[in-house]
Amino acid sequence: MTFKHIDIHSHLNFSQFDEDREAIIAEMKDIGMATICVGTDKKTSAESVELAAQHDNIYATVGIHPTHIEESEGKWEVFDEAYYESLLSPKVVAVGECGLDYFRPPFNKEKQKELFIQQIQFAQKHQLPLMLHCRSSKGTQDAYEDALDILAGSPDVKGNFHFFVGDTSIAERAVEKGFTLSFDGPITFASDYDETIKSIPADMIMAETDAPFAAPVPHRGKRNSPLFVTFVSDRLADIRGEDREAFRAQTLENAKRVFGL
Repeated sequence: MTFKHIDIHSHLNFSQFDEDREAIIAEMKDIGMATICVGTDKKTSAESVELAAQHDNIYATVGIHPTHIEESEGKWEVFDEAYYESLLSPKVVAVGECGLDYFRPPFNKEKQKELFIQQIQFAQKHQLPLMLHCRSSKGTQDAYEDALDILAGSPDVKGNFHFFVGDTSIAERAVEKGFTLSFDGPITFASDYDETIKSIPADMIMAETDAPFAAPVPHRGKRNSPLFVTFVSDRLADIRGEDREAFRAQTLENAKRVFGL
C-alpha cells in the first residue's frame, strides 16, 4: 500500500475506539493514511501487534511507558525481554513508548531509568529505533536532560521523541544525537513551541496525534483520531512557513527513514 499521510503515534487499540475502530481504519485506507499504533505495556503492546497484523496501513511498537512501572509485593516490574521478543514481527517498527516521566509524583526516578535502559538495550539487540516519551517536572527540562544523558551512552540507537514539549536547547541536543521530534494537537491552539518548531531541520520533524488524546483544533475537547493528523501537519507547515503538501511529503519520508516503513 502506498501512503500519502502518516500519524506516527496513536493508540488506536485503546478502548475509546472499540465502537468504530474498523470504520476509522477503513477511512484511513481510503485516503492513503497509515499510523503507528503504540504499546505502553504487555497488554497494549500485544494489542498493537495484533492490529498491525490485520491491516497493512497499521504498524506497531512494543514496550513499557515509564508511568506503567509498578511495585508489587515489594518487587518492581522489569522489562520482560522474552515476552516482548515473542511479539516481534516485521510490522513492529520501534521499541516503546519508553522513557522518563517526572510530571506527577510519586515516581521513582531510578526505577524509571532502569526500565528505560533495559528497553534501550532491547532496541539495540533487535536493531529497532525508540519511540520516546519524556515529560519533565513543571518548569524544568529534567526528564529530557536525564534521557539524553542516558542515550549518550548508546550512540548507535536512534528514534523519535514523541509529543515533544522541550525547549529549543533540548531540541538541538536531541537532533545532534540523531533523534527526530514529533508534535501534536496543542500546537494548533497554543504558540509555546513555535520557535522550537522553526528551529528543527526539515528532515528531523514529524506529526502525530497521540489519539485518543490531545485533539487538535477544530476537534479540541473531543476524542482524537489518526485521521486528524493532517491538522497537526498543516499547522507545523504554517508555523515554519512551508508549503503544506511539500511538508507532508517530507514528514512521510522522515517516518519511512526512522521507522523503516
